[in-house]
Order: sequence, then C-alpha cells, then structure tokens
Amino acid sequence: MLNAPAAEVGLAARLRAEREARGWTLADLAARSGVSRAMVSKVERGEASPTAALLGRLSAAFGLTLSQLFARAEAGGGRVTRAADQPAWRDPETGFLRRSLSPPGAAPMELVWGELPPGAEVAYPAAVYAFIADQQVVVLDGALTVVQGGVAHELGADDCLRFGPPQDTAFRNPGTVPCRYLVAVLRAPDSPGVHRTRTAAEPG
Repeated sequence: MLNAPAAEVGLAARLRAEREARGWTLADLAARSGVSRAMVSKVERGEASPTAALLGRLSAAFGLTLSQLFARAEAGGGRVTRAADQPAWRDPETGFLRRSLSPPGAAPMELVWGELPPGAEVAYPAAVYAFIADQQVVVLDGALTVVQGGVAHELGADDCLRFGPPQDTAFRNPGTVPCRYLVAVLRAPDSPGVHRTRTAAEPG
C-alpha cells in the first residue's frame, strides 16, 4: 500500500499535469474550481495536503470523476492489484482513508474502499458525479449516513444505497467506531478516459 506522502506526491504531479495539458494558468483553475489560486499552487508544489472536498472541486473542474483523478495519479497495470499494492490516501482534515481496489486503467468500473472515523464527514459538490452512470455504496462495518440533495439515508452493515442524479453529497459517520464501506463506480461511456467498444448497431 502506498503511504500518504507518496500518494500526495503523485496527486500533486497529476494535478499540475492535468492543468498544463489544458493550457490553464493557476488563475484559470482557481476560477473554474472555486479553490483559491494560492491553495492550488501550494497543492501542486506539495506544500499543502489536499482534502477530499478540495480534490472533489478540482477533479470536477477538469471534467473528471474523483476516481479518474486518483487513477491517473497511480502507476501500475495488469488485471490484479494485490492488497499490499492497493494505493491508499488519507484526508488530512477528517482522517478519511480511501483505498483503490481496482487495477489502474481505463475500465469504466472501479471499486473503492473507504474508512470514515467516528463523527467525521466528507462532502462533495454535485459536479463530482457528473460523469458517473451509476454509483452504489455498501456498508461493511459501522454506520454511515449519506446525505444527497438534502435527503439523509441511514445505512448499517450490509445496507446498500444506489445514488440518484448528481447532487451535493456528504458522507457522515454518526457512530462511535470507524465505518468501513465499499463504493462501486460506473463511469458514463462518454466520460473522459473511458475506452468504449462499439456494437455492430452503432455508427462507425
């Protein structure tokens, strides 16, 4: 498993690469994401640890899902990712731990493991979900409250929630023990970075 500093170095480099690939200045990215220019600069230089909420705003500005942003920052390939090699990242603000289970690549589906400390909350803007065709979360241990569009869904162990249309979303742990959960993300066929095979009925 990658340690947090290594993951942050990869993210910093990826964020800068995505910005430069689009020909954007720091000010351009700041305007599109709602993140201050100074903070964008610090994150790109590795002088500040990005939070989950901040990464959500930046990925949305690039037209990428959060999973795609992480995938582009993670090296590797093949069809199997061993547990010891699954990249992990910890939110410095909440202690939220994210681990990519799926092998890196352009496949439209990805599995993400999350652990949210007691009392912690992570919020994402609706734009983070714009390129997702389907997303479901199943709680493995503990309790999880998912608030989407102002509607709160209280989940316990083995409960599964299918997300609705893109809306502002927050994950909360209302319990006294860590909540562990699994998220399955299916990206839309026309989202950036998804390789799609045409069927015989589709125009060439």
